[in-house]
Order: sequence, then structure tokens, then C-alpha cells
Amino acid sequence: MLKNYIKIAWRNLIKNKVFTLANIIGLTSALAVALLLVMTALFELSYDQFHENKDSVYQVYLSNQTPRGLESGTSHPAPLAPALKTDVPGIKHAVRALSDDALVTYNDKEINLDAEYVDPEYFDLFTFPAIIGNAENPLSNKNSVAISEDGAQKVFGSIENVVGKSIALKLGKEEQLFTISAILENPPSNSSTDFDIVIPFKNHPEYASNIDRWDSQFHSVYVQLEEGVTPEQFEKNTQEFTTLHYQGSIENAKRDGAVANADGLYKQFHLLPIADRRFTSFASGAAEVKRTFPYMILGIAFVIIFIVCANFINMNIALSEKRLKEIGMRKTLGAVKRQLFFQFWMESLLVFTVSTILGLVLGNLLLDPFKSLFNTRATLEHVAQPNIIILFGLSIFCITLIAGGYPALLMSRLGTLHALKGKLDLGKNRLRNSLIVLQFAIAILLISGTLVLHGQIEFMRNKDLGYNKEQVISIPLNGKKDSYRVVELLREELKGNANVLNVSGADNNLGLGRDGSTMSSMMGFDYKGRGVVTNALTVDYDYAETLDLEVVAGRTFSREFAADSLSLVINETMAKQLGEEDPLSIRIPMDDGATTYSVIGVVKDFNFQDISKQVKPLTLFMNNGWDLYYAYVKIAPQNITSSFEAVEKAWGNIEPQAEFLGSFLDDNVDRTFRREKTMATIVTSGSILGILLSCIGLFAISMLVVAQRTKEIGVRKVIGASVSSVALLLTKDFLKLVGIAFVIATPMAWYFLNEWLQNYAFHVALSPLFFVGAGLLATLIAFITVGTRTVKAASANPVKSLRTE
Repeated sequence: MLKNYIKIAWRNLIKNKVFTLANIIGLTSALAVALLLVMTALFELSYDQFHENKDSVYQVYLSNQTPRGLESGTSHPAPLAPALKTDVPGIKHAVRALSDDALVTYNDKEINLDAEYVDPEYFDLFTFPAIIGNAENPLSNKNSVAISEDGAQKVFGSIENVVGKSIALKLGKEEQLFTISAILENPPSNSSTDFDIVIPFKNHPEYASNIDRWDSQFHSVYVQLEEGVTPEQFEKNTQEFTTLHYQGSIENAKRDGAVANADGLYKQFHLLPIADRRFTSFASGAAEVKRTFPYMILGIAFVIIFIVCANFINMNIALSEKRLKEIGMRKTLGAVKRQLFFQFWMESLLVFTVSTILGLVLGNLLLDPFKSLFNTRATLEHVAQPNIIILFGLSIFCITLIAGGYPALLMSRLGTLHALKGKLDLGKNRLRNSLIVLQFAIAILLISGTLVLHGQIEFMRNKDLGYNKEQVISIPLNGKKDSYRVVELLREELKGNANVLNVSGADNNLGLGRDGSTMSSMMGFDYKGRGVVTNALTVDYDYAETLDLEVVAGRTFSREFAADSLSLVINETMAKQLGEEDPLSIRIPMDDGATTYSVIGVVKDFNFQDISKQVKPLTLFMNNGWDLYYAYVKIAPQNITSSFEAVEKAWGNIEPQAEFLGSFLDDNVDRTFRREKTMATIVTSGSILGILLSCIGLFAISMLVVAQRTKEIGVRKVIGASVSSVALLLTKDFLKLVGIAFVIATPMAWYFLNEWLQNYAFHVALSPLFFVGAGLLATLIAFITVGTRTVKAASANPVKSLRTE
């Protein structure tokens, strides 16, 4: 019997090649794209899940009640971790960690590696196993380091015979020798922590000067709780500890008018599960865990599958018009509902089986282009897990049962007389119309998202950031020489080049450079009896001139004033915070009153941080005791390529062993919204595929409607109806459905997109034109899709449609 079902199903599928091919193409493309999207989403959701202790290891963060509201941060002072372990019950391990760069010298080779400064117990919390060397304690002493497989390849060219070798590391301004004690497996691609080399925390340049200071925060702290201890118990256990060690800052918060939290506390420690680190934002002051990106990808995969299943249902119903007499004959000859159901369902099962196999093949073929286009390191291994495979199989079975089973059930329930007469009575077509409305509501939602996402990206790309980003090159100072010396040598090398206009330096980059590093420095001090917090930036001469910053009061740092090392330049937001009518009169005592700084200038606010953030208070220092980490070179708008090459050549002359990682600031800014560009690409691709699949289904339904109303069309033509009036009559019902979809989708699209835009301090206006454009585009596509079929039907000779009557 099964063999007979399969044989008849195969014959029917071959007989209706167009419908079969359309179904297979639609299902194959949808399943392939859904597979890749699910792979990407599961990869994102798998971040940090590989750690064996992930359920008991947490990142510590501190919430602060300030006059500005709630603020939270993960940066902590050096004495915190040891004090937590000693003074707070329920903590098994407490370790410090800090991501930084390290300049490694081996023989004549100099190379910058991504470094992680950690306490030795770090490897008791996190799963980064050693494959060669000291696996029990990779950081057995202060002068030992562990290196990853990639790090070993970069430095030594191999991982063989590396353990026991000595390398030199430049830490701050000093160079120290270290011994390789272990080679670690490369951090997995789904790790929030990525490194080439791991160095004992006590070797960090900032450690010695801050070993006992509670007012200098510069690293992360992770704890592992004892079995049975909960994060809530940790928060309770650290309340007295917090009051003891932060008494001074708590008193200052009270003095400045901060309001205590619900527990009456001004500072409170909290724990963040390490698996949530990648998805956590502190923008609102509290820790907010949002897995928006992976869930959005899963949502798009789901709606693509829904659209193609709705198409499958509609196309099968459309095809059934041709098989009504076959069904009537089968029933006349004794076929029962169950036999008819299995016959039609078998056809659906065959189509789904073939499409699933082809979808897996196509997904594998598209894997590399997909990874390149969407900038992901996901692999099919993330969906090739037993539980995922079982879930995938069950999903396909359920989809087949629903999408193939409904038309089969509908056909098997037809009355014999109706079937023999060739009449398919679907009532008011509520299901069909509902599916069309849902399909186009989804399409309008995706098109609206595409338009707004691209609008936001263009807004960020074209926004005036307050500095010159088109003509300025930023260069990471990753060589051995003193940073101020390198900047000065760059000036000397390039001063004869008429296309080089200015050279300067700073301790922070604008945007995200090719080195991939981002950092920020903040400081607080008392001014006239109240606390003031500011971002701090160390700069060299000509910084404002190089970046074309607008000076709104006073002047910038100048070589003509020797006292400028004790001077400050602030931005407008900082001036407002200080609250003086004349900001140039401000004198700020620091270092417990030992040093007084004078404000000599105010620059117009510029976006020195991510564009999604409001411009915060900023103070510029010029102190040769604080290192620079980036050089800035401003070039003329003419001959940009040759000017860039000249800068690269000058760098090679100054730091021949160090890699040149210079990039234009506009490229740096573009890198800061890579996630938005990836989202836009995914949503755009989903929109295009969704629209195409919806059109296939709509075309099938238009064929069904035309088939059902063929004789009506003939009668109307005979009594004088024009082709356009008949075509409009057949098309308007579908356009009504698109209109209903627009009414449903627009409020939803506005709500979700408005919520998303709130993540940006500066964003595009949510104009009604975005939604009107989406609706008009969907209507136009629907009109073209249906119109091609209805015009053809309306143009047919009415004699052909009436001669059977």
C-alpha cells in the first residue's frame, strides 16, 4: 500500500511540474536560509556556554546611586578581589582580569599580542585548557606566562618546543623577561574573552601604584560561589563590606544629593552570570540583559518558514482545482477519507523530503558566502548537536503534518457530487485570506525594519561628530619607542610633505581602529564642595587643530606656554557640569590639593565615544608622564592615497619592527556600528526572501481565483466589460487584503522600531514615510504579481470559458 501511495504521489508531482518545482524551490531556499539563520542565532546564544563552571561563576558589578541617577560599572580597584575572598563568606574564588595589548620581543621579532592579565586562580574558574606544559597551574609564578596556539604560531612559528622558552614583554615603559610555562587551546569562537597570551595580573603596569587604592578602578573581577550560595546571598553578604570600603564615596554621594535605592543603600555589589556578559548593557544605569540580536534572527527564520508553509498550503489548494474529478472518481470507486488523506499527505511529504535534502545541501554551499556577508564565525557544528538534530527533525515532521496535512484533509472531506462536478467550495476563504494578510503583514514589517535600519546607519554615517573624520588617520603606537618620541619623529618625517597638515597624539582612539582596541578613562574630584565626574583624555600638542575641533572659549595647549602641563581643556558638557559663568576662571585642585589645574579652553562637544551615547563631560590633559597610545595625522583632501602611503612609509622608518595599523577615522566610526550593518543585511535579506515567497503564494491563489471565476469572467466580457475593469475586479480583493495587512503591521512596526531606536542617543526620526513606503512597495509587488495573471484571464476569449455551459 505504501509503495502504491508513493508511486501515485510521484506521478502526480511529475504531472504538475510547474507547481511542484515552485514548491520545491520555495521550500528549499526557505529551509536553507532558515538553517543558516538558526545556526547564527544558536552561535550567538552559545557565547561562554563552554565553561564548565558557567553556573557558579559571575562577573561582579557595582551599582552607584549618584546625583545623576543610577550608574553601574564592572571596573574595580586592585584590592577588591583579595578582600572579597577574605572578608565575604560564600566565595570560593575571586580573581582579577584585564584585557590589554602586550608587545612581545623574541630574537629580532616584535609583535603585538592580545593579552589577558589575570590572577593564577583564573583557570580554576574558566575553561581554557593547556595542551602542552603546566596544565594544573599555567601561571605558576610571577615570571611565567601562558600562550595560545595562535600566539605561539605568531611568535615562534610553531607550537613545538615552545614551553620553557624566554620572551621579552614591554610592560609600560619597561621590558621584562618571561618564561613560557604552557600552551593553551585557542579560545573558542564563542568566547567573550579572546587572547594570544596570558600574563600574571601583578605584572600589569598599573598594579604596583594602585595595589592598595580603592579609588582607582581599572579591571574586572570574577567570583565563583560556594555550592548552595546564591547571588542574592552574595548581595546581602557584601552590604557591610561595601559600607566599610566605600565609606568616603558614600558620604560624598549623600552630600551631593544622591537618593538611596529601595534597600537604603548608595552602593551595592551585584553578580552577572558570565553567560550574560555579551548581552548586557549598563546604558540605563542598571544591568539589562537583552538577547535582541539572536532572537531577531530566530524570528526572521520563523517567519520565512511560516511564509513558505502558507504558500505550500495555498498552492496545494490551488492545484486541487485540477484534481476534483480524480477525487470524485476515487470516492465513487470506494476510497475512504483516510486513504485520500494519506495519498495527498504523501505527496506533501515527498516534496518536503526532497526540499529538506536540497535545503541542507544549499545551506552548506552558501555557508562561506553567508559567513562573509554577515560577519559571523558560526559553523554548522552549532546545529549538528544531537538535541538540535532531533528538534529539527520533529519540526520538519510537524511542519509537514500541518502544511501538507491541511490541504490533504480538505480534499479528503469533499463530497463526491461536488468533486465530480468540479466545484471546490471553500466558503468565505477565511483561512486563505488570513494567511495572505499574515504574509504581507510580515513582509511590511520586514520592509519597514529594512528602511529604518538603513536610515539609521546612514544617519550615523553622515552625522556631524564634531571632528574631521575624512582627512585624519589614526595610528596605534604599538612599537617599542616612547610614544611622545614617536609622535615627534612623525612630525619630523612628514614636515616636508605639503599634503600632511598636522600631527598629534592621544591616549585613546576615536571609533574602532584596526587594532580592535577600545578604552575609556574616567576620573572624579571635588569642586566647590560637590563631586564631579569626567572622562579624561591625555593629548599632545595640536590635538584640536589636527581634528578640527571648534574652540568656543580660550585656547588649546600651546608650546609657547610652559605651564600648560598644569592646564586643562574641557568640552561644553564639562563646562556646564562645573557651572561657572566664565569657565576660564575655573581652578581645580587635585591629588588632595597638592596640584591645581587651570582651565585654559573650552571645545565644542564632539562624539569622542560611541555615537549611540550622549556626549559626556570630557577633560583634556597634557602630561608627558602619561603615555599616548595613538598618533593622529591630518592630510589634505587632495592625493589621499599617496598621502596615506607617505604616512605608512614614515611609520616604517620610525618603527620598522612594528606593524602599521593606520586607518582613517571615518573607517573607525563605521566599525563601531558593524552590528547594525549586520542586522540591516539580515533584515534586508529576510525582506527580499519573504516578499518573493509571498509572491509565489499570491500567484498561486490568483490562479485559484481565476479558475473559480472563469465563467464569470466570460459572462462579463460578453456583456461588454473591458479588460481593465475585469482585471481590477479580480485584483481589488487582494489589494484589500494587503491594506488590512498594512493596518495591522504598521503599529507593530512603529512600536518595535521606536523601542530599538531608544538605544541610540542620536537617531533618525521615525517618519511616517518609512511605513507608507513599505506599504506602497508591498502593494505594488502584490499588484504586479496578481495583475499579470488577472490581465491574462481578462484578455482570454470568452467563448473558451463559456462553451462548457
